[in-house]
Amino acid sequence: MSSDFPRILTLLRKEKGLSQKVAASHLDISQSLLSHYEKGIRECGLSFVVKIARFYNVSCDYLLGLSPERNGSTLSIENLKDPSSQKEVLDSKTLKTVYKKKIAFCSLNVLFDILSKTDNDELTNEMTSFLYLAIYRMFRVLFRMNKKNKREMFAVSDLIANQYAQARMIKSESNANVISRKMSAKKHDQDIAPEQIQINNRFLEENYPEDYSALLNLVKNCETTMEY
Repeated sequence: MSSDFPRILTLLRKEKGLSQKVAASHLDISQSLLSHYEKGIRECGLSFVVKIARFYNVSCDYLLGLSPERNGSTLSIENLKDPSSQKEVLDSKTLKTVYKKKIAFCSLNVLFDILSKTDNDELTNEMTSFLYLAIYRMFRVLFRMNKKNKREMFAVSDLIANQYAQARMIKSESNANVISRKMSAKKHDQDIAPEQIQINNRFLEENYPEDYSALLNLVKNCETTMEY
Protein backbone atom coordinates (compact mmCIF):
# COMPACT_ATOMS: atom_id res chain seq x y z
CA MET A 1 0.00 0.00 0.00
CA SER A 2 1.21 3.51 -0.77
CA SER A 3 2.83 5.44 2.08
CA ASP A 4 0.57 8.38 1.12
CA PHE A 5 -2.60 6.38 1.78
CA PRO A 6 -2.83 6.92 5.59
CA ARG A 7 -2.26 10.67 5.22
CA ILE A 8 -4.82 11.08 2.44
CA LEU A 9 -7.37 8.92 4.24
CA THR A 10 -7.04 11.12 7.32
CA LEU A 11 -7.21 14.30 5.24
CA LEU A 12 -10.44 13.27 3.52
CA ARG A 13 -12.13 12.43 6.81
CA LYS A 14 -11.11 15.70 8.45
CA GLU A 15 -12.12 17.77 5.44
CA LYS A 16 -15.55 16.22 5.60
CA GLY A 17 -15.74 17.05 9.32
CA LEU A 18 -16.21 13.45 10.43
CA SER A 19 -14.95 11.82 13.57
CA GLN A 20 -13.25 8.44 13.24
CA LYS A 21 -16.28 6.85 14.89
CA VAL A 22 -18.75 8.30 12.38
CA ALA A 23 -16.53 7.61 9.36
CA ALA A 24 -15.93 4.04 10.51
CA SER A 25 -19.67 3.53 10.85
CA HIS A 26 -20.29 4.70 7.28
CA LEU A 27 -17.52 2.38 6.06
CA ASP A 28 -18.81 -0.59 8.06
CA ILE A 29 -15.60 -1.12 10.02
CA SER A 30 -14.58 -0.55 13.63
CA GLN A 31 -13.14 2.75 14.79
CA SER A 32 -9.96 1.00 15.93
CA LEU A 33 -9.45 -0.52 12.46
CA LEU A 34 -9.92 2.86 10.78
CA SER A 35 -7.45 4.33 13.25
CA HIS A 36 -4.93 1.66 12.27
CA TYR A 37 -5.45 2.47 8.59
CA GLU A 38 -4.96 6.19 9.21
CA LYS A 39 -1.79 5.58 11.20
CA GLY A 40 -0.40 3.15 8.63
CA ILE A 41 -0.29 0.32 11.18
CA ARG A 42 -2.41 -1.95 9.00
CA GLU A 43 -3.12 -2.13 5.28
CA CYS A 44 -6.57 -2.57 3.77
CA GLY A 45 -7.49 -4.61 0.72
CA LEU A 46 -8.10 -3.14 -2.72
CA SER A 47 -11.86 -3.69 -2.43
CA PHE A 48 -11.88 -1.42 0.62
CA VAL A 49 -9.84 1.20 -1.26
CA VAL A 50 -12.62 1.26 -3.86
CA LYS A 51 -15.20 1.60 -1.08
CA ILE A 52 -13.35 4.56 0.42
CA ALA A 53 -12.98 6.18 -3.00
CA ARG A 54 -16.74 5.97 -3.56
CA PHE A 55 -17.52 7.26 -0.06
CA TYR A 56 -15.30 10.33 -0.42
CA ASN A 57 -15.96 10.71 -4.16
CA VAL A 58 -12.31 10.56 -5.18
CA SER A 59 -10.29 8.30 -7.47
CA CYS A 60 -8.28 5.31 -6.27
CA ASP A 61 -5.21 6.87 -7.89
CA TYR A 62 -5.63 9.90 -5.63
CA LEU A 63 -6.08 7.72 -2.54
CA LEU A 64 -2.89 5.83 -3.32
CA GLY A 65 -0.91 8.99 -3.99
CA LEU A 66 -0.52 8.28 -7.70
CA SER A 67 -2.23 11.52 -8.70
CA PRO A 68 -2.40 14.85 -6.83
CA GLU A 69 -5.85 15.50 -8.30
CA ARG A 70 -8.92 13.97 -6.73
CA ASN A 71 -10.37 12.80 -10.02
CA GLY A 72 -7.10 11.00 -10.78
CA SER A 73 -6.39 13.01 -13.92
CA THR A 74 -2.89 13.55 -15.24
CA LEU A 75 -1.77 17.10 -15.95
CA SER A 76 -0.84 17.83 -19.55
CA ILE A 77 0.21 20.99 -21.34
CA GLU A 78 -3.25 21.18 -22.93
CA ASN A 79 -4.83 21.40 -19.47
CA LEU A 80 -2.73 24.38 -18.39
CA LYS A 81 -4.23 27.83 -18.74
CA ASP A 82 -2.15 30.40 -20.58
CA PRO A 83 -1.58 33.22 -18.04
CA SER A 84 -1.23 35.76 -20.84
CA SER A 85 -4.87 35.16 -21.83
CA GLN A 86 -6.24 35.83 -18.36
CA LYS A 87 -8.26 39.00 -17.89
CA GLU A 88 -7.58 40.66 -14.57
CA VAL A 89 -10.22 42.54 -12.58
CA LEU A 90 -8.47 45.70 -11.44
CA ASP A 91 -9.69 47.63 -8.43
CA SER A 92 -8.15 49.25 -5.37
CA LYS A 93 -7.84 45.86 -3.64
CA THR A 94 -6.25 43.88 -6.48
CA LEU A 95 -4.16 46.48 -8.30
CA LYS A 96 -0.93 46.01 -6.31
CA THR A 97 -1.19 42.22 -6.35
CA VAL A 98 -1.86 42.05 -10.09
CA TYR A 99 1.05 44.41 -10.75
CA LYS A 100 3.46 42.19 -8.78
CA LYS A 101 2.11 39.05 -10.44
CA LYS A 102 2.65 40.50 -13.91
CA ILE A 103 6.20 41.54 -13.01
CA ALA A 104 6.90 37.92 -12.01
CA PHE A 105 5.09 36.44 -15.01
CA CYS A 106 6.88 38.64 -17.58
CA SER A 107 10.25 37.95 -15.95
CA LEU A 108 9.62 34.21 -16.10
CA ASN A 109 8.75 34.55 -19.79
CA VAL A 110 12.23 35.91 -20.43
CA LEU A 111 13.98 33.38 -18.20
CA PHE A 112 12.32 30.31 -19.72
CA ASP A 113 12.74 31.54 -23.29
CA ILE A 114 16.47 32.02 -22.72
CA LEU A 115 16.56 28.57 -21.10
CA SER A 116 14.97 27.09 -24.23
CA LYS A 117 17.77 28.63 -26.31
CA THR A 118 20.37 26.76 -24.26
CA ASP A 119 18.70 23.47 -25.24
CA ASN A 120 19.98 21.91 -22.02
CA ASP A 121 17.50 19.76 -20.12
CA GLU A 122 19.70 19.52 -17.02
CA LEU A 123 19.95 23.28 -16.67
CA THR A 124 16.21 23.69 -17.26
CA ASN A 125 15.40 21.03 -14.67
CA GLU A 126 17.61 22.58 -11.99
CA MET A 127 16.30 26.11 -12.53
CA THR A 128 12.71 24.89 -12.63
CA SER A 129 13.24 22.93 -9.41
CA PHE A 130 14.56 26.08 -7.71
CA LEU A 131 11.55 28.15 -8.80
CA TYR A 132 9.00 25.45 -7.94
CA LEU A 133 10.47 25.13 -4.45
CA ALA A 134 10.33 28.89 -3.91
CA ILE A 135 6.61 28.87 -4.75
CA TYR A 136 6.09 25.76 -2.61
CA ARG A 137 7.69 27.43 0.41
CA MET A 138 5.59 30.59 0.08
CA PHE A 139 2.43 28.53 -0.45
CA ARG A 140 3.09 26.80 2.87
CA VAL A 141 3.53 30.20 4.53
CA LEU A 142 0.02 31.13 3.40
CA PHE A 143 -1.26 27.70 4.41
CA ARG A 144 -0.06 28.23 7.99
CA MET A 145 -2.12 31.42 8.35
CA ASN A 146 -5.19 29.40 9.29
CA LYS A 147 -4.67 26.77 11.98
CA LYS A 148 -7.80 24.99 10.76
CA ASN A 149 -6.10 24.04 7.50
CA LYS A 150 -5.44 20.32 7.46
CA ARG A 151 -1.70 19.57 7.68
CA GLU A 152 -2.35 16.18 6.03
CA MET A 153 -2.52 18.04 2.72
CA PHE A 154 1.28 17.78 2.66
CA ALA A 155 3.37 14.61 2.76
CA VAL A 156 6.34 16.42 4.33
CA SER A 157 5.98 17.57 7.94
CA ASP A 158 5.79 21.28 8.59
CA LEU A 159 8.66 20.90 11.05
CA ILE A 160 11.17 20.04 8.33
CA ALA A 161 9.59 21.14 5.02
CA ASN A 162 11.12 24.61 4.90
CA GLN A 163 14.63 23.44 5.77
CA TYR A 164 14.52 20.54 3.32
CA ALA A 165 13.16 22.77 0.55
CA GLN A 166 15.81 25.40 1.25
CA ALA A 167 18.55 22.79 1.11
CA ARG A 168 17.24 21.49 -2.21
CA MET A 169 17.10 25.04 -3.58
CA ILE A 170 20.75 25.56 -2.67
CA LYS A 171 21.61 22.28 -4.39
CA SER A 172 19.65 23.24 -7.51
CA GLU A 173 21.35 26.62 -7.71
CA SER A 174 24.78 25.02 -7.28
CA ASN A 175 24.04 22.43 -9.96
CA ALA A 176 22.77 25.13 -12.32
CA ASN A 177 25.98 27.11 -11.81
CA VAL A 178 28.13 24.06 -12.55
CA ILE A 179 26.16 23.21 -15.69
CA SER A 180 26.21 26.77 -17.02
CA ARG A 181 29.98 27.06 -16.49
CA LYS A 182 30.55 23.83 -18.38
CA MET A 183 28.43 25.18 -21.21
CA SER A 184 30.32 28.48 -21.35
CA ALA A 185 33.60 26.54 -21.60
CA LYS A 186 32.39 24.83 -24.79
CA LYS A 187 32.85 27.88 -26.98
CA HIS A 188 33.00 25.89 -30.20
CA ASP A 189 29.94 23.73 -29.56
CA GLN A 190 27.53 24.68 -32.35
CA ASP A 191 24.52 23.21 -30.53
CA ILE A 192 24.85 25.63 -27.62
CA ALA A 193 25.09 28.80 -29.74
CA PRO A 194 26.43 31.06 -26.95
CA GLU A 195 25.75 34.17 -29.05
CA GLN A 196 22.05 33.49 -28.57
CA ILE A 197 22.34 34.01 -24.84
CA GLN A 198 24.63 37.04 -24.77
CA ILE A 199 22.45 39.02 -22.39
CA ASN A 200 22.47 42.80 -22.31
CA ASN A 201 19.89 45.59 -22.39
CA ARG A 202 19.77 45.69 -26.18
CA PHE A 203 19.31 41.92 -26.43
CA LEU A 204 16.46 42.02 -23.90
CA GLU A 205 14.73 44.99 -25.53
CA GLU A 206 14.93 43.53 -29.03
CA ASN A 207 13.90 39.98 -28.14
CA TYR A 208 11.40 40.66 -25.35
CA PRO A 209 9.82 44.06 -26.06
CA GLU A 210 6.78 43.29 -23.90
CA ASP A 211 8.61 41.68 -20.99
CA TYR A 212 12.08 43.14 -20.61
CA SER A 213 10.98 46.21 -18.62
CA ALA A 214 9.36 43.97 -16.01
CA LEU A 215 12.55 41.92 -15.69
CA LEU A 216 14.70 45.03 -15.25
CA ASN A 217 12.31 46.29 -12.57
CA LEU A 218 12.46 42.91 -10.83
CA VAL A 219 16.28 43.04 -10.83
CA LYS A 220 16.27 46.58 -9.41
CA ASN A 221 13.70 45.65 -6.76
CA CYS A 222 15.65 42.57 -5.66
CA GLU A 223 18.93 44.42 -5.42
CA THR A 224 17.29 47.22 -3.46
CA THR A 225 15.92 44.78 -0.90
CA MET A 226 19.38 43.20 -0.47
CA GLU A 227 20.62 46.34 1.32
CA TYR A 228 24.24 45.55 0.46
